[in-house]
Amino acid sequence: MTTHQKPYPAEFRDRALRMMEDHRRIENSSIWGAAQAVGEKLGVSAHTLNNWFKQARRDAGEAAGMSTDEIEELRRLRRENKELKRANEILKSASAFFAKELDRPTTR
Repeated sequence: MTTHQKPYPAEFRDRALRMMEDHRRIENSSIWGAAQAVGEKLGVSAHTLNNWFKQARRDAGEAAGMSTDEIEELRRLRRENKELKRANEILKSASAFFAKELDRPTTR
């Protein structure tokens, strides 16, 4: 199973968010306005920057929603749950097979 890699390093994202905060403070602009201005400078879409900003607020507990750690934990638990269900189905099949073998009359 391959994992999806994030296209931007964490340092780049942090720098972009700091630039957005600076732009908002200096220019007294909205979050969207800062995302557009910084996005043009860095070559990143304003939508991406806006999403990073929202997620950073959730991670800091400043906004409702799941933090990045909670999202990763949920993904891990879902994968684990899927694997356990698969293992359970295999064990059920094996159990049914062996139960059938025990019920079959033996010949001597």
